[in-house]
Amino acid sequence: MSLDFTTVLTWTAKPSSYSFTVQYARDEDDWTESLDCIRISDTKCDLTEHLIPYDMNYIADIQTEHLEANYDVENLPHTYSPKFNPLRESNISAVEFSVTQLNETTVCVNITDPLTAIHQKNQQLSIRDILKKDLKYKISYYKSGNTRKRDFESPTSTAEISGLDPGQSYCFMVAAYIPSRAKANQNGALSLEQCTEGDGGILQELSVGAWVGVVFLIITVIIVLVTVIALCCRNPNRNKSLQSTQLSAPV
Repeated sequence: MSLDFTTVLTWTAKPSSYSFTVQYARDEDDWTESLDCIRISDTKCDLTEHLIPYDMNYIADIQTEHLEANYDVENLPHTYSPKFNPLRESNISAVEFSVTQLNETTVCVNITDPLTAIHQKNQQLSIRDILKKDLKYKISYYKSGNTRKRDFESPTSTAEISGLDPGQSYCFMVAAYIPSRAKANQNGALSLEQCTEGDGGILQELSVGAWVGVVFLIITVIIVLVTVIALCCRNPNRNKSLQSTQLSAPV
């Protein structure tokens, strides 16, 4: 499991009197023990600090040892992890961003690069510090009430999007995008949606489904009104007919 270059090795084991020791190796290098994961009872090990440089393939070895038995190290049961490349496979979390209206047809999207748990020279690194020019952002947006989305790709954390309809409300979502990766690992998690305010009031904010509901309600009200008016028009004529009948009857 790896998120924003924090990589934690996890495994499953039945509750028992076993301990685990984790070793890791880079490509064809020798095995190195993770000092924080020697004869631990937990089933996870944080390897973040060991997986440097990031653009290398790593593999982990989990040694299982019974607490009450003596084993030759070479005969310990081993479980090997799949190869893992942090730069090309670590998941990227959802970003935070803001939208500023520049004019009637243009907005500016300001994106905050997610921070990692990695520190270098007393500075906390962001994902851009690690991915550098490989990091881009994919901005998806659509006009309120319209289901058709458009995508805008930005190489930086600030993007200007123009060509918007004046006075209309638009909704935006952002995700990290790393085109140099394999397709399955290119996109980060999608952000929460943010919408700009339009000048059309509440009617502009209605979706297609809401509009259908409004039209149906209006038609229903019209039908009810017409029915009531028709009944009211018939009743006076009926009353007049009854009165005429009563007046003409013999006494």
